[in-house]
Amino acid sequence: MTMVGTILLAGGLCAAISQALGGTLSDRFGRRPILLMAVSVSIFLYSGLAVLIGISAPVWAIAVVYITGRSMLITTRPVISAMVADYASKDKLTEAYGILRIGANIGWAAGPAIGGYLATFLPYGWLFGVPVLTCAIVSFIVFFFVHESSHGAGRRVGFRSMLPPADDRAFLVFTMVSLLLFIVTGQMGSTLSIFAVDKVGFSTAQYGLILTLNGLIVIFFQYPMTLALRRLAKFRALILGCLLYGLGYLSLGWTTQFGWALGAMAIITAGEIIYSPVTLSVIGELSPQDQKGRYMGIFGLSETAGMAMGPLLGGVLLDAFPFDLRLVWAPIASIALVAAIGYYLWARRFRL
Repeated sequence: MTMVGTILLAGGLCAAISQALGGTLSDRFGRRPILLMAVSVSIFLYSGLAVLIGISAPVWAIAVVYITGRSMLITTRPVISAMVADYASKDKLTEAYGILRIGANIGWAAGPAIGGYLATFLPYGWLFGVPVLTCAIVSFIVFFFVHESSHGAGRRVGFRSMLPPADDRAFLVFTMVSLLLFIVTGQMGSTLSIFAVDKVGFSTAQYGLILTLNGLIVIFFQYPMTLALRRLAKFRALILGCLLYGLGYLSLGWTTQFGWALGAMAIITAGEIIYSPVTLSVIGELSPQDQKGRYMGIFGLSETAGMAMGPLLGGVLLDAFPFDLRLVWAPIASIALVAAIGYYLWARRFRL
């Protein structure tokens, strides 16, 4: 499990760097060109991946192409987030990012379902034709229907331009505190799956239902929650989200029944729908108009890096405490508590 976490960490770090690069390039050349470049190159990469799997190519070759394709697509995340910040007014940012998350979760829920259905009658390699088709459709939509929100600032792009702005301490501290919480959110993947199936004994179908509950709560409750968050100061919403994350993961340490696991996931997802749109809204407010892509890319780098470190930490804890799962989830929950304290101190220090 520790080795799996290490591999995921390596892939996550590549994706993190690509986010910083994508955001910076979108400030220089505009949003649409970067989106079109990323999805167009992904068409060829995923086509190649399908061929490599079909001919049973070496694992290292498949891994390299997969990581490259994943990193290329992830460059679009800060670009899309920056476009939302370009279009939406400050008082509507949280609501706008809430809507964006609903769309993302619909895709997250539909993807495995479509893939599982196609796997019943298609060779495995052919399944990667789905992202090829999806990228082609996205390219068509972006080219013909998406208007440019920022035509670029004309500044030269170099390594220094990808680094965090040293003079914006509010942004830097916020990003470092957020990194802690992203380590916690990174437990949703491999750590939770190993815990649920191998340690507690749930079936893979039950584990799938746990994840399905997460997606359904986001889809149906994210928008009402963003409307309710209008009446709550952003730093209070961030603290509440962290505390709910911590409570949800802590409760997993006492999980023996499927219903308990569903309840824990409901608490975790409640933290998610409060926390996630507010963080992007804060970055949208902190970032200068001509550097929104850069700020979103750097923040996305911290998110991807944190979520890549999460499985590594979870793997180490599962290996270290295989017989007392409370010792697995208590340290993870404590990180969420530290993040909550960090956001409180951040708000006091910068009067935000």
